[in-house]
Amino acid sequence: MHNNAASLLTNQVIAEATEWAIMHGVAFRQANNSASHCPFSIAPMTIERKIFEQLVKVTPIISKLINNVSEDHDFLQTSLQDVAKADPFFKRLLALHQQAHGDIDARIQPARKPLLLMRTDFMDDRKLGAKVIEFNGIAAGMAPFGQRATEFHRYMNNQWPETYHDWIENKRATPAENHGLEQLAFGITQAATKVKAQFEESDKPTFLMVVQENEDNVYDQHLLEIELQRLGLRTIRRTFKQLSSQLSSGKKQRLLLQGVGAIDVVYLRAGYQYSDYHAPKLDEAVCCQTLSQTRLFIEQHHVAVNATFSQQLATSKTMQMLLSQTPIEEYARWGLSLAEARSVKQVFAEMKPIHADNITWFNHQAIKQDWVLKNQGEGGGHCIFGDDISEKLALLAPEEYDAWALMRRLYPHERERPALAIRNGKQLQVDNLISEIGLFSAYFDSKPVTQLNGYAGYLIRSKPASENEGGVHSGQGILDSLSLIE
Repeated sequence: MHNNAASLLTNQVIAEATEWAIMHGVAFRQANNSASHCPFSIAPMTIERKIFEQLVKVTPIISKLINNVSEDHDFLQTSLQDVAKADPFFKRLLALHQQAHGDIDARIQPARKPLLLMRTDFMDDRKLGAKVIEFNGIAAGMAPFGQRATEFHRYMNNQWPETYHDWIENKRATPAENHGLEQLAFGITQAATKVKAQFEESDKPTFLMVVQENEDNVYDQHLLEIELQRLGLRTIRRTFKQLSSQLSSGKKQRLLLQGVGAIDVVYLRAGYQYSDYHAPKLDEAVCCQTLSQTRLFIEQHHVAVNATFSQQLATSKTMQMLLSQTPIEEYARWGLSLAEARSVKQVFAEMKPIHADNITWFNHQAIKQDWVLKNQGEGGGHCIFGDDISEKLALLAPEEYDAWALMRRLYPHERERPALAIRNGKQLQVDNLISEIGLFSAYFDSKPVTQLNGYAGYLIRSKPASENEGGVHSGQGILDSLSLIE
């Protein structure tokens, strides 16, 4: 069994591995209030140490860029007008941003303090090297799961070293440290403490997580809350609907929550799609008016917020495209040195806007398999590949073009050896696993707020190369971790 193929797991190992996962919160809530473990790999993927170190170095610079772009309100308004005309949700976001920041002539700065908690997703392309797939500036979760996946692989190596070594891609690789959960919580605590210090109060700083109703991805959220509680914060969960009738203003623009008191940090795990603001019982003239105004109300207070409207706009696909096309010298506008601008530019993948000329080019000259078509949607299910792109482009009305962009498709290294995954308590061999590398960063008050210079750990999601949807939550993805080779 050991000569070519690695041996499959015994039922004992599968049972203990899945029990470890559930016991450590690596799970999704089920409708009947039970839990099922997240799908995961048995041993980590490998990446060259120098590539990983490059990503750890460039990610905080990307945060600095996005943070400064998101506070450049005139730039956001002028550069995103066309997308707003093409995408109703985007139009709403831009209008709310305009409401928050006033007319350019009568600019009043809202009181909110931007706390950028971001996940930048990369793929390591075989030819082009590591490139950014997308920025996640709102609801950028799963740092706890990322750290747990690293801990799980350490557990596998300790408990079943032979099995672990059977399935690891490279026996000489060393695991990459990952403190995603701890570092994100540390950054949030820094922000909460700073806000709290500006008021004469003696109680604990309070953290409010805005969540979706009937959310099944609750354990990842609770893991973060437990770590925040350990660091001395009080944590509260509410939906936009609950908040719409529970928030009020205190002295010095303090945000108050009914029955709780003052709030220091608001962290949005909802708000990235129209349905998060939808409240049919409110009988509104304008869809989603009440709940999106609740979000605006939060931003008019002296509170640390992730994500602000500005951050959500600055991490959009369109902004990613605009930044990838911006000449290096112009990055100075957002406080980047030439060297910093170069390092960021190096990891941007090529993107093209959709207009008549590019459609003609795509249909007649492009190698269609080399491109992916994306809209502004967050989460899984928003990408179109290959020949399907021409079909989709033909269906779009010209006024919808600006909501879409073409991006060069990335072909990451497939794992050199078969990998073993566990999904729903069953083992599954995958021969062509590829991985997406998400790096977390935290930025507050114009500076990095982690113990690692702004970098805050990683999340690895792997999937078969034949699958387009790689989300652990919404696609064929599995949780994974990293090991480094020289």
